[in-house]
Amino acid sequence: METDTEKGPAPEQAAAEEKDQAVLSDPAQRLEELCAERDRLSAQNAELEDLVKRRQADHENFRRRVEKERAEIFEMATIETIRALLPILDDFERAQKNTSDEGGAAREYVKGMQLIYQRLQETLGKLGLEPQSAAGESFDPNRHHAVQKEKREDCEDQTILEEYQRGYQFKGKLLRAAMVKVSTRD
Repeated sequence: METDTEKGPAPEQAAAEEKDQAVLSDPAQRLEELCAERDRLSAQNAELEDLVKRRQADHENFRRRVEKERAEIFEMATIETIRALLPILDDFERAQKNTSDEGGAAREYVKGMQLIYQRLQETLGKLGLEPQSAAGESFDPNRHHAVQKEKREDCEDQTILEEYQRGYQFKGKLLRAAMVKVSTRD
């Protein structure tokens, strides 16, 4: 029986020996092959680097977009919360206007209501709410809502005579127009 060593070299081993012989016989061809392999690997490396850079840029753009959307959602939620609290501010203002100067307990009650109103106003101001005064100003349909007109000769035309409901801005944007009485000359 014949052993593996007696059969001769294995086919893979024979191919490797043949290649080594070819390298030794033609080094210029081998150099060309190595240069071609190097160029192919360099191109592949450049493609992979480009792909990595694109993925990083996509990720950064996605992160920025998500952060911007999150900030917008937060601002919209704040606006809606403040909008829901505005009628409470209005009620406090009306209550303060309609309080009489009675003695003792009533005065302390009114003082407490004023403190609560003041604290609520300060808190909403920190969130970005800005009250807009209107009385005495010139009427601006972008900031005021005229609910009544009164013919007056003692003041300029389109002057706000009385403010029925205060207007508010949120971070520079109109949140609610002021309800006002406006003078007319005709």
